[in-house]
Amino acid sequence: MLLKRLLPCFFSCLLTLPTLVSAGEAREVDWLDLLPAEDYQAMLDMPELDHGNGPDANGDFTTSLRQDNKSLPEVMYSTRVVASMDQQQISIGGYPVPIESDASGRYTQFFLVPYAGACIHVPPPPPNQIILVDYPAGIDLSDIYQPLLVEGLLQVAQTSNALADASYQLKAAQVTLYDGP
Repeated sequence: MLLKRLLPCFFSCLLTLPTLVSAGEAREVDWLDLLPAEDYQAMLDMPELDHGNGPDANGDFTTSLRQDNKSLPEVMYSTRVVASMDQQQISIGGYPVPIESDASGRYTQFFLVPYAGACIHVPPPPPNQIILVDYPAGIDLSDIYQPLLVEGLLQVAQTSNALADASYQLKAAQVTLYDGP
């Protein structure tokens, strides 16, 4: 079944990440919660995609998170959002794509994506599966393959820069490394 092949590629890393937050502080969400029903169904109905992660896929993170292949199904470019997620205190796991750092080299802004290596593997996630995170306190991102737990205020807001388009923004109150169970 397509679901068994497609969703693990996008979401397998995150569906097993527990969120470590105190009750009542933030609602635990996963990436599927950010997909509107029509996009979720479109992903289920989509043919299998080549993610370019074979032995010759040696990326260097200098490429963009933007879709270059205009032959992909429309859902892979979707900016549609779940409006009820706006202004929600959430906690979500994901992988960083660094953008801006402070004078100490700690990253204060990064994209959060559902799987590691999102700007190496093709295709990257659609904009409604990319969150722009602002974290003024900053975090050392010495290993971008290390999953993060991010907690804060989620906003439905379209962002576009040279690297990517994102349909959500998160004002992070806390960002921690996830060390596993």
